Amino acid sequence: MLAALLIFLIVLPIADDLVFLSEQITRTVGYSCLFLVGVWSLQGSGRWFRAGLSLVAAGMLLNVLAYQYDDPGYLYGSIATLSAFLALAIVHALKQVLLGTEVSANRLVGAVCVYLMLGTLWALAYTTIELTTPGSFKGLDVLPGAEWGSNWLYFSFVTLTTLGFGDITPVTGTARVLVYTEAIFGIFYMAVLVAGLVSVYMAERHKDS
Repeated sequence: MLAALLIFLIVLPIADDLVFLSEQITRTVGYSCLFLVGVWSLQGSGRWFRAGLSLVAAGMLLNVLAYQYDDPGYLYGSIATLSAFLALAIVHALKQVLLGTEVSANRLVGAVCVYLMLGTLWALAYTTIELTTPGSFKGLDVLPGAEWGSNWLYFSFVTLTTLGFGDITPVTGTARVLVYTEAIFGIFYMAVLVAGLVSVYMAERHKDS
Protein backbone atom coordinates (compact mmCIF):
# COMPACT_ATOMS: atom_id res chain seq x y z
CA MET A 1 0.00 0.00 0.00
CA LEU A 2 2.84 2.38 0.81
CA ALA A 3 4.40 1.77 -2.62
CA ALA A 4 1.06 2.42 -4.35
CA LEU A 5 0.57 5.67 -2.45
CA LEU A 6 4.08 6.89 -3.23
CA ILE A 7 3.65 6.09 -6.92
CA PHE A 8 0.26 7.80 -6.93
CA LEU A 9 1.61 10.92 -5.22
CA ILE A 10 4.80 11.18 -7.29
CA VAL A 11 3.85 9.87 -10.73
CA LEU A 12 0.45 11.61 -11.00
CA PRO A 13 1.83 15.18 -10.71
CA ILE A 14 4.66 14.36 -13.14
CA ALA A 15 2.19 12.81 -15.59
CA ASP A 16 0.19 16.05 -15.51
CA ASP A 17 3.25 17.83 -16.94
CA LEU A 18 3.49 15.41 -19.87
CA VAL A 19 1.58 16.96 -22.74
CA PHE A 20 0.82 13.62 -24.42
CA LEU A 21 -1.25 12.42 -21.46
CA SER A 22 -4.58 13.98 -20.51
CA GLU A 23 -5.62 14.57 -16.91
CA GLN A 24 -8.56 12.22 -17.46
CA ILE A 25 -6.26 9.34 -18.41
CA THR A 26 -3.82 9.89 -15.55
CA ARG A 27 -6.69 10.25 -13.09
CA THR A 28 -8.39 7.06 -14.31
CA VAL A 29 -5.19 5.01 -14.25
CA GLY A 30 -4.06 6.47 -10.92
CA TYR A 31 -7.40 5.86 -9.21
CA SER A 32 -7.62 2.31 -10.56
CA CYS A 33 -4.09 1.35 -9.45
CA LEU A 34 -4.68 2.80 -5.98
CA PHE A 35 -7.95 0.88 -5.71
CA LEU A 36 -6.38 -2.43 -6.77
CA VAL A 37 -3.32 -2.27 -4.55
CA GLY A 38 -5.37 -0.92 -1.65
CA VAL A 39 -7.86 -3.78 -1.70
CA TRP A 40 -5.02 -6.28 -2.04
CA SER A 41 -3.54 -4.89 1.19
CA LEU A 42 -6.83 -5.65 2.97
CA GLN A 43 -6.70 -9.35 2.11
CA GLY A 44 -7.22 -11.62 5.07
CA SER A 45 -9.10 -8.97 7.06
CA GLY A 46 -12.58 -10.45 6.58
CA ARG A 47 -15.33 -7.86 6.43
CA TRP A 48 -12.82 -5.06 5.77
CA PHE A 49 -11.74 -6.84 2.61
CA ARG A 50 -15.31 -7.47 1.47
CA ALA A 51 -16.29 -3.85 2.02
CA GLY A 52 -13.15 -2.66 0.24
CA LEU A 53 -13.78 -5.01 -2.68
CA SER A 54 -17.29 -3.59 -3.13
CA LEU A 55 -15.95 -0.04 -3.15
CA VAL A 56 -13.20 -0.99 -5.60
CA ALA A 57 -15.69 -2.55 -8.03
CA ALA A 58 -17.94 0.51 -7.88
CA GLY A 59 -15.03 2.94 -8.05
CA MET A 60 -13.36 1.39 -11.08
CA LEU A 61 -16.67 1.28 -12.95
CA LEU A 62 -17.33 4.94 -12.16
CA ASN A 63 -13.75 5.80 -13.21
CA VAL A 64 -14.31 4.27 -16.63
CA LEU A 65 -17.72 5.94 -17.02
CA ALA A 66 -16.29 9.32 -15.96
CA TYR A 67 -13.60 8.93 -18.64
CA GLN A 68 -16.02 7.82 -21.35
CA TYR A 69 -18.87 10.24 -20.72
CA ASP A 70 -18.89 13.95 -19.96
CA ASP A 71 -21.19 13.61 -16.96
CA PRO A 72 -20.14 15.18 -13.63
CA GLY A 73 -22.26 12.62 -11.78
CA TYR A 74 -19.79 9.86 -12.62
CA LEU A 75 -16.88 12.02 -11.48
CA TYR A 76 -18.61 12.79 -8.17
CA GLY A 77 -19.34 9.10 -7.72
CA SER A 78 -15.73 8.19 -8.45
CA ILE A 79 -14.44 10.71 -5.91
CA ALA A 80 -16.99 9.54 -3.33
CA THR A 81 -16.06 5.86 -3.68
CA LEU A 82 -12.33 6.59 -3.51
CA SER A 83 -12.89 8.77 -0.43
CA ALA A 84 -14.93 6.01 1.23
CA PHE A 85 -12.27 3.45 0.39
CA LEU A 86 -9.50 5.63 1.81
CA ALA A 87 -11.53 6.22 4.98
CA LEU A 88 -11.99 2.45 5.32
CA ALA A 89 -8.28 1.80 4.80
CA ILE A 90 -7.34 4.56 7.28
CA VAL A 91 -9.53 3.09 10.03
CA HIS A 92 -8.17 -0.40 9.38
CA ALA A 93 -4.54 0.80 9.41
CA LEU A 94 -5.08 2.98 12.50
CA LYS A 95 -6.28 -0.04 14.46
CA GLN A 96 -2.97 -1.76 13.76
CA VAL A 97 -0.90 1.36 14.40
CA LEU A 98 -2.55 2.50 17.64
CA LEU A 99 -3.29 -0.90 19.16
CA GLY A 100 0.08 -2.50 18.44
CA THR A 101 2.15 -3.73 21.34
CA GLU A 102 5.61 -3.38 19.78
CA VAL A 103 7.54 -1.05 17.50
CA SER A 104 7.80 -3.04 14.27
CA ALA A 105 8.46 -2.25 10.63
CA ASN A 106 4.83 -3.02 9.74
CA ARG A 107 3.61 -0.59 12.36
CA LEU A 108 5.87 2.19 11.09
CA VAL A 109 4.86 1.56 7.48
CA GLY A 110 1.21 1.59 8.53
CA ALA A 111 1.69 4.94 10.27
CA VAL A 112 3.21 6.45 7.12
CA CYS A 113 0.39 5.01 4.99
CA VAL A 114 -2.23 6.60 7.25
CA TYR A 115 -0.50 9.98 6.96
CA LEU A 116 -0.34 9.79 3.15
CA MET A 117 -3.94 8.58 2.89
CA LEU A 118 -5.11 11.47 5.07
CA GLY A 119 -3.46 13.96 2.73
CA THR A 120 -5.01 12.25 -0.30
CA LEU A 121 -8.44 12.19 1.35
CA TRP A 122 -8.34 15.91 2.02
CA ALA A 123 -7.18 16.54 -1.56
CA LEU A 124 -10.34 14.78 -2.76
CA ALA A 125 -12.39 16.95 -0.41
CA TYR A 126 -10.84 20.11 -1.89
CA THR A 127 -11.59 18.79 -5.39
CA THR A 128 -15.22 18.22 -4.46
CA ILE A 129 -15.61 21.72 -2.98
CA GLU A 130 -14.17 23.37 -6.07
CA LEU A 131 -16.40 21.25 -8.32
CA THR A 132 -19.57 22.03 -6.39
CA THR A 133 -18.69 25.64 -5.53
CA PRO A 134 -16.34 27.06 -8.17
CA GLY A 135 -14.12 29.83 -6.83
CA SER A 136 -13.71 28.35 -3.36
CA PHE A 137 -9.93 28.62 -3.85
CA LYS A 138 -7.76 31.14 -5.61
CA GLY A 139 -4.15 31.21 -6.71
CA LEU A 140 -1.76 29.20 -8.84
CA ASP A 141 -3.70 27.80 -11.80
CA VAL A 142 -6.73 26.55 -9.87
CA LEU A 143 -9.66 27.36 -12.12
CA PRO A 144 -13.39 27.44 -11.26
CA GLY A 145 -14.92 24.06 -11.94
CA ALA A 146 -11.55 22.40 -12.56
CA GLU A 147 -11.51 18.65 -12.19
CA TRP A 148 -9.06 16.57 -10.20
CA GLY A 149 -5.45 17.65 -10.66
CA SER A 150 -2.12 17.42 -8.91
CA ASN A 151 -2.62 20.94 -7.53
CA TRP A 152 -5.00 19.51 -4.94
CA LEU A 153 -2.46 16.92 -3.79
CA TYR A 154 0.18 19.62 -3.55
CA PHE A 155 -2.08 21.99 -1.62
CA SER A 156 -3.29 19.24 0.71
CA PHE A 157 0.17 18.08 1.78
CA VAL A 158 1.44 21.65 2.10
CA THR A 159 -1.48 22.22 4.48
CA LEU A 160 -1.13 18.88 6.30
CA THR A 161 2.53 19.61 7.05
CA THR A 162 1.65 23.26 7.94
CA LEU A 163 4.12 24.65 5.39
CA GLY A 164 1.52 27.12 4.12
CA PHE A 165 3.24 28.62 1.07
CA GLY A 166 0.19 30.74 0.29
CA ASP A 167 0.17 30.19 -3.47
CA ILE A 168 -3.29 28.61 -3.14
CA THR A 169 -5.68 30.10 -0.59
CA PRO A 170 -9.22 29.18 0.50
CA VAL A 171 -11.86 31.83 -0.07
CA THR A 172 -15.16 30.40 1.15
CA GLY A 173 -16.01 29.43 4.73
CA THR A 174 -16.30 25.72 3.97
CA ALA A 175 -12.92 25.67 2.26
CA ARG A 176 -11.30 27.47 5.18
CA VAL A 177 -12.78 25.02 7.69
CA LEU A 178 -11.34 22.09 5.75
CA VAL A 179 -7.94 23.77 5.53
CA TYR A 180 -7.50 24.52 9.21
CA THR A 181 -8.92 21.17 10.32
CA GLU A 182 -6.38 19.42 8.11
CA ALA A 183 -3.55 21.50 9.58
CA ILE A 184 -4.69 20.74 13.14
CA PHE A 185 -5.11 17.05 12.35
CA GLY A 186 -1.64 16.87 10.80
CA ILE A 187 0.00 18.38 13.89
CA PHE A 188 -1.87 16.21 16.38
CA TYR A 189 -1.37 13.04 14.35
CA MET A 190 2.39 13.43 14.40
CA ALA A 191 2.42 14.35 18.10
CA VAL A 192 0.23 11.40 19.14
CA LEU A 193 2.08 8.99 16.85
CA VAL A 194 5.54 9.92 18.11
CA ALA A 195 4.38 9.87 21.74
CA GLY A 196 2.77 6.46 21.24
CA LEU A 197 5.81 4.93 19.55
CA VAL A 198 8.17 6.34 22.18
CA SER A 199 6.03 5.00 25.03
CA VAL A 200 5.90 1.52 23.46
CA TYR A 201 9.65 1.59 22.87
CA MET A 202 10.35 2.61 26.48
CA ALA A 203 7.99 -0.09 27.75
CA GLU A 204 9.86 -2.69 25.71
CA ARG A 205 13.21 -1.53 27.05
CA HIS A 206 11.90 -1.57 30.61
CA LYS A 207 10.59 -5.10 30.13
CA ASP A 208 13.88 -6.35 28.68
CA SER A 209 16.00 -4.76 31.43
